[in-house]
Amino acid sequence: MTEIVSIEGDGADVARSALERSVGSGGVVIFPADTLYGIACDPLNAEAVQRIHAIKGRDDGKPSAVMYFSPLAMRELISGLGERARQAVSELMPGPVTLVIANPEQRYPLASRDDPTRLGVRLIEGPLAGASTPIFQTSANRSGEPSAHSFGDIDRDVLSSADVAIDGGDLLSAPSTVVDISRLDVTGEWTVLREGVLPKGAIDEVLSQTGG
Repeated sequence: MTEIVSIEGDGADVARSALERSVGSGGVVIFPADTLYGIACDPLNAEAVQRIHAIKGRDDGKPSAVMYFSPLAMRELISGLGERARQAVSELMPGPVTLVIANPEQRYPLASRDDPTRLGVRLIEGPLAGASTPIFQTSANRSGEPSAHSFGDIDRDVLSSADVAIDGGDLLSAPSTVVDISRLDVTGEWTVLREGVLPKGAIDEVLSQTGG
């Protein structure tokens, strides 16, 4: 049976603890990101990642992002980037953006999938900020179905398949903007792979000022 935790009713501390506890024990968690509801697990736990693919209805082979709730938790990952990429992370995160970064040490291969040299990462604020564990995350919906921007929109089968579900109320209702900066320090180029909450023009303005 899914454990339901309400940020409004139970408090942010209880919600963060539930997230950390479930992810740490190999569980699957539905949680509020800053834009849409996501489904998450330990990014190094292959069995838990496979559960998420099964819950969503198919494994389409697409890479997923690793999400952080604390800048300190992603410090080691970011320290290996070039100067321009580090500056881009500093300018754009936290926020409604997913950055695809160079991943020469091939961390989190379950998220990177077919190209372990690149990794999508997110850093968000909000009531779950400060949670210590990184998570493998994707949208909390069946494949091909609309994403959920409120707790009541989450598919009942998806909800009942999770170990913990965190109710965070209504969210922004649009996905994060996905930007590939994996070659920013090599060629100076970046690519907006998906325009979401943050407009492409805002991304271009920030990245054009990194590193000269």
